[in-house]
Amino acid sequence: MSASQQAILVAVSTVIFALLPDRRGNVRVHLPLVRRTRDPFDGQWALPGGWVRQAESLSDAGRRTLAETTGLRPSYLEQLYTFGRPDRAPDQRVVSVVYSALVRNHEAAAAVEGENVRWTSADDCTGLAFDHDEVVLYALWRLRTKVQFAHVAQHFLDERFSLAQLRGVHEAVLQRSLDPANFRRQVEASGTVVETGERQTGGRHRPPKLYRAVVPDGSSGPLRTAGPLA
Repeated sequence: MSASQQAILVAVSTVIFALLPDRRGNVRVHLPLVRRTRDPFDGQWALPGGWVRQAESLSDAGRRTLAETTGLRPSYLEQLYTFGRPDRAPDQRVVSVVYSALVRNHEAAAAVEGENVRWTSADDCTGLAFDHDEVVLYALWRLRTKVQFAHVAQHFLDERFSLAQLRGVHEAVLQRSLDPANFRRQVEASGTVVETGERQTGGRHRPPKLYRAVVPDGSSGPLRTAGPLA
């Protein structure tokens, strides 16, 4: 086969975001990385992923490779972006379809951490194999531009949440403090949440109201709008 007829291989990678405390106890966006155990980039950290098998769909490949490498099995994977720069792999032409999902803390705890799997702050992901630095930056940018929608932020929370909990998600994702009163006014005016008629239990003070997210028609996942092909 000539160079012009070289086969193009298809792989999948996954970016799974969770809000976890860093070493200082500050809640930040984290994602699981896996250490490569073969060339190219043997020993370097990378996003979970692998090859697409002949008889499986792209989403099935994403779920399988994520479970095999980290033990994570999120209920929903959203196709985020397709990376296909000719030089992204050193020895062959590889197109990688990237999936993304947001998981709650109890789901993140299912990840099997060890010598070859670790949770890392998304803002600190550098020196990854292939073009995975670029992939993480893009996924993080997408998350930060869409967290304003409560049906996105709620994937880090329970189905019912207080506005203080929702604000905490925004602050962790955006990495900046938000004025509580302004945040409340903006969220209540946005139409992205509705009151449930219930209040949070526990605590010494007047229990806060609980809300639920309003999911727009045609949006069932955390990051519905896909980006252009790369």
